[in-house]
Amino acid sequence: MGLLGRLFSSESALEKGVDATIKGVDAIFYTDEEKVADKKEILKEVGKQVIEWMSASQGHRLARRLISIAITFVWLSMYALAALLNLVAVFVIDNKSLYQSANSMYDYAISMNGAVMLILGFYFAAPYLGEIVKPAMDKFRK
Repeated sequence: MGLLGRLFSSESALEKGVDATIKGVDAIFYTDEEKVADKKEILKEVGKQVIEWMSASQGHRLARRLISIAITFVWLSMYALAALLNLVAVFVIDNKSLYQSANSMYDYAISMNGAVMLILGFYFAAPYLGEIVKPAMDKFRK
């Protein structure tokens, strides 16, 4: 090291060069550990932002709940009525119209799945809402 240190003017210059090379090579590779650490940091930040947003919009809390309950009630009602119509259709002789009504109602309920996913995600999985929004929006696009 003495000879190399004199060639590069000092040992500290050589150490700085080696450190810079190591850091450069390390920056090229994005390890799984770094990915996990970055994801944890992002999730923490998203969680903080959701909590800040919820506290900032507390005045709208009652309206949000009312809208959520209304949408969820309509959605559950459609599933329940579709099941009931299918059950009644078994015992009715001319059951074609009952089956059509049940299928139609079931289709409408399915079209609301994205909205209900967002509502349930907002109330019960707020820190993970980012992972819920994309599939829910994909359901709306269909």
